[in-house]
Amino acid sequence: MQGLKRKVVYVTLFELIAVCLTSGILILSGHDAGHAGAAGVASSLIAIVWNFVFNLLFEAWEARQVTRGRNWKRRAVHAIGFEGGLVLVLVPLFAWWLKITLWEALVLDIGLLLFFMVYTYLFSLAFDHVFGLPASAQG
Repeated sequence: MQGLKRKVVYVTLFELIAVCLTSGILILSGHDAGHAGAAGVASSLIAIVWNFVFNLLFEAWEARQVTRGRNWKRRAVHAIGFEGGLVLVLVPLFAWWLKITLWEALVLDIGLLLFFMVYTYLFSLAFDHVFGLPASAQG
């Protein structure tokens, strides 16, 4: 599976799971279920847009690399870059929506970031295993 179809399937599966996980984590951390659910959906919508943009940029960079494939280092760079971009947007969103300080939102987001960094890495690994590597990573 390649191109836009691959991106749509990737983002859809990733974010459906992510909304459930984010909402659950926020509820378990003591936030109201309604606010947690809304924050989960909002962060997911933001992540969908960022995921699409980031993967376009990452695959354009990847296609210019001499070494093909996706070793652990390239997968780690992908996960760190993706999650780092989300921090810039989600910390203020969480602070505002959950009525917490920016510091509390940062701590919350760092916890989510660490969780989702591992999730992103493992999800991408499993996705590539099931659907094959994108053209940008093939030799």
